[in-house]
Amino acid sequence: MSNSYSSETPQAEKDTASSLSVQATRYNPPWKSPYIIGIAGFSGSGKTTVAHKIIKEINEPWTVLLSLDNFYKPLTREQSKKAFNNEYDLDKPNALDLDLVYKCIKALKDGKKAEIPVYSFAKHARTGETFTIYGANVIIIEGLYTLYSEDMLKLMDCKVYVDTDLDICYSRRLLRDTEERGRDLEGIIKQWDLFVKPNSIRYVKPTMQSADIIIRRGSDNKVAMDLLLEHIKKQLESKSVTHLLQLKQLGRQIKALNLSKVHVIPVTNQLRVIKTILLDKKTSNDDFIFNFNRVASILIAHALDFVEYVTSLPGGGDILTPVGAPVRDTMYVKGEIVAVDIIRGGDCFISSLTRTLPAVRIGKLLIQSDSRTGEPHLHTEKLPALDSTCNVLLFDAQIIAGAAVTMAINVLLDYGVAEDRIIVCAYLATEAGVTRISNAFPKVQVVVGSLGSRYGGGNGPETGDKDSDWWMAYRFIDARYFGTD
Repeated sequence: MSNSYSSETPQAEKDTASSLSVQATRYNPPWKSPYIIGIAGFSGSGKTTVAHKIIKEINEPWTVLLSLDNFYKPLTREQSKKAFNNEYDLDKPNALDLDLVYKCIKALKDGKKAEIPVYSFAKHARTGETFTIYGANVIIIEGLYTLYSEDMLKLMDCKVYVDTDLDICYSRRLLRDTEERGRDLEGIIKQWDLFVKPNSIRYVKPTMQSADIIIRRGSDNKVAMDLLLEHIKKQLESKSVTHLLQLKQLGRQIKALNLSKVHVIPVTNQLRVIKTILLDKKTSNDDFIFNFNRVASILIAHALDFVEYVTSLPGGGDILTPVGAPVRDTMYVKGEIVAVDIIRGGDCFISSLTRTLPAVRIGKLLIQSDSRTGEPHLHTEKLPALDSTCNVLLFDAQIIAGAAVTMAINVLLDYGVAEDRIIVCAYLATEAGVTRISNAFPKVQVVVGSLGSRYGGGNGPETGDKDSDWWMAYRFIDARYFGTD
């Protein structure tokens, strides 16, 4: 296999960094370029076992196993009757909706959501239900015809064929279909002789020519499995390095920091007092929560100034005062305001948010960094329906490196939110973090309570906040707010 990455070669990182420097204002999260592995082979060859072995060994939580078994075409009443009598050929290529498979894989390759149908072998039909895949870093496709379509092959990074003797496959299929799928022995044998065996030789076997690696005897072949796993791990390591270098590049201040979209709330004596209380180690939890809620309400009110407004409703008409006079200088929010918080820092804003906007819809994102590499990963996304007309307030208590907010913005863009309709709201932010966000998404508004500086100066010469000051560089707000410090 070619293009393997060696972490022992410093030049690899230099080359990657060089290629990224010319596109420093672009950001692609891991799911925009998922590593796709295709696994094919006869029915009963051990494809699923190999797939599970890969999942276990690479230990990548954001791995999705996608079975082609979900993509059997719906049957007519007559076809279904034949299927129950084991007289319908479900093992030929056109029994599968390979166009839908390609559409789903292409969507995932582009970093978008895909709706996967659910198929019932007991009913020989789709159940009508679907499940959603989004945010996967690694996708493993497993099935008879995984390597059959030329279009699908172009989407794969690694193509595997599990080559197992047909007699062994036959015995495994007998055991699987009787125990797991509740079929009778006579019907299994009939289906094997009529369809499974001839189609395997005619259609499945030739796809071996498209494989990058052939694993004979399945996962029992330790040498082949070790080579495959070593290759995959190197490719994933290279992918991770590229992502981290991209984030690092975005954090560099390539030009003077553009503050036109970065808004620091005006420093007042009241805010200085609140900041002092929040930074005081002796402050009780109740006082900390009370004072953070105060500053959160001020931040939310300031952020709402950047929501898009119109001076009249689409239907026209006047607003009348209690005495019947028309109200002049009217203004309305254009589109719905939706809130999204990054767990758990963003949760600190919820109490103040629901007092300010009681009916607001709230979504949540869980983004955490890998303890080994420091690479941020999307764990969970629970978002309401969003589109380009929504005004989205994105909350996090602190912006330190800015990677989580950068990734969260990308999720919102994937959901169809317009970049200039996103308003990031945080209490503390480092200049490095804000630089990363502004470089990646120049149209996003950022509202912060206190902005640090790489060299001091912060909100002005009177504050002197630095990115390296502990309240900027240490995530303490959510820990104090929820009493887990």
